[in-house]
Amino acid sequence: MHRFIQFNDETIDSFLFMELLDLTKTLTKEPEMDVAYAPHSYLNLKEKKLFVSHFWDHRSKDDERNGLKSDIYLRALGNYWHTDFNEVNRYLRFIKNHTLSSFGKQIFKLGEDLRLEEIKERRGTVKSFQTRRKIYVKYFEAQLKVNLTKSVHSDSLFNSFFLMLQSENLFHFPYMKEEIQLALPFLQRELQGFFEAKSTKEIVEICLIVMDVLEEILSKDMLNEYFHLPEEAYKIDFQREFDELKRKDALKNDDEIDPDGEEEVFEEKMEMWHRETSESSEAFLQFDIEQGSKTNIVGNSAREGDDQDQALGSVQGSKKQTKRNDYQQLEALDSREEESSSNGAYGAENRHALPLFLQASPITNEQRIAYDELKKEVAPYRKKLQKMIEKTLEQKKIQPRSDLLIGRLNKKLLRYYTDEHPRLFYKNQNPSTEIDAAFSLLVDCSASMFDKMDETKRGIALFHEALSGVKVPHEVVGFWEDTNSATKNRQPNYFQTSIEFHESLLPQSGAEIMQLEPQEDNRDGLAIRVMTERMLTRSEKQKFLLVFSDGEPAALGYEQNGIVDTHEAVLLARKQDIEVMNIFLSNGTIAESQKEMIRNMYGQFSIFVTDVSELPDVLFPLLRKLLYKSI
Repeated sequence: MHRFIQFNDETIDSFLFMELLDLTKTLTKEPEMDVAYAPHSYLNLKEKKLFVSHFWDHRSKDDERNGLKSDIYLRALGNYWHTDFNEVNRYLRFIKNHTLSSFGKQIFKLGEDLRLEEIKERRGTVKSFQTRRKIYVKYFEAQLKVNLTKSVHSDSLFNSFFLMLQSENLFHFPYMKEEIQLALPFLQRELQGFFEAKSTKEIVEICLIVMDVLEEILSKDMLNEYFHLPEEAYKIDFQREFDELKRKDALKNDDEIDPDGEEEVFEEKMEMWHRETSESSEAFLQFDIEQGSKTNIVGNSAREGDDQDQALGSVQGSKKQTKRNDYQQLEALDSREEESSSNGAYGAENRHALPLFLQASPITNEQRIAYDELKKEVAPYRKKLQKMIEKTLEQKKIQPRSDLLIGRLNKKLLRYYTDEHPRLFYKNQNPSTEIDAAFSLLVDCSASMFDKMDETKRGIALFHEALSGVKVPHEVVGFWEDTNSATKNRQPNYFQTSIEFHESLLPQSGAEIMQLEPQEDNRDGLAIRVMTERMLTRSEKQKFLLVFSDGEPAALGYEQNGIVDTHEAVLLARKQDIEVMNIFLSNGTIAESQKEMIRNMYGQFSIFVTDVSELPDVLFPLLRKLLYKSI
């Protein structure tokens, strides 16, 4: 299927993304901190997410890398450690209803970033910030020309402020209108204070002064947003949290006690928490606050103990079957089940994915006949490969076991002195006559495979017949996500096992491959993690996972981070000695962007098949190479 128009052809460089993620977690010392792309760069403490800007897209590799790293440095080293978010919230409350709200937010963001750039605690960041400054200055020079032509005074003034503060050369303000020209000397002097500011509070004070002046000389707010200051990212409603702690139900009795002055009050300080009571308990506190009388005795004094307290404690502490329903325990159980179901065992992007395994259905006559035809087509490949492997094993078996250059040291060491090139080593054990390897074939059964599935079955049949001929156990599994029943909190992913390991070497196996059909979406990262988990139970020395696919992962909520998640899954498998390879299937010329996208997921371990009808010819050399590696 050819796509002559592709409006969103953006691909994520997974290697660079993971580098940024590792850098962020290292600098913030926060293992749960995540990285995401957004139109502007900012830090969201509530979601524990750092956003890097799309501003750096479509630039040279070095400029893009340095620009993104400068975003990380400003947010992870700057905002995270050196920004006073209480002051940010104070400023946001002031600017919220201001007529120049956008201007106020952006001038504060500009000033705070300048202050953070001046912090000398960062090392090795010089190149990134030089690149950032050079590109931004060039960008704002172009923006200033456009805004002056359109007579957009607010944006022109902001562009001028940026160039005044960041340009290496002396910047001359262009003429805008008389009110602005009269106020410029004062504004310039105040904005120069950004470089001398030592805290967020000082940046706020400068911005408040500047905004008071701008309110008199500007009639309209800015049209463009160059820097983003999120209002909700740092805002914490302490009053709401305090109100939630207050009791909302009435006392069982509403009487009131008037103290007569003879009450015994203890002033001794009694701690409410220590190591032995670190877990919450309802032994006495719940009873005391649900019934009793109101009094105006000083509330921070301790209550004298009562003889009934221990009796109540013993009654509540005893374990006895009851006819009443304890819904509190049921809620706790539900929360634990929810937590265990979304514990991220298959990665953060798949925390709501649910793997479901399907077994092959009984073989029909049509499927048996169709597979027999495929079997005849791949028979020459099977025989050729079988003879080559047998010949190699036989040659390895008859190879000399003594007088070698490497191996175990022989006892006859006289030749060390008599021979010019002495062969003093031998091999003790006999070579194995079997291939110590296992293969797992993972087949993308997404809807986009509809025009490639028949030829893919042909290639899989080649693998099955060839591996069966040389007695190598293997499995064939198709995978897809059920789009129709997928929700935000539950995404069923099906794994249809056509051939299992224990059945792969049986003479009648193979026709189950014909049951693989195009279905819906594909969540590749989850599939690779699931198959890795299965492969780790195998005892073979060499383990190979081959993924047959035709493009980018696509599933519910998986579009943006699917490539990165798949790349992480591949790296995880390779760390556990499972060799993962991708076989990319196409029915035409493969665009360079598609190749780059596949390499972002699998690295250099990818084979591109431009014509699926030639799949057996492409797969045969690969299979031969992998088997030789296992001998």
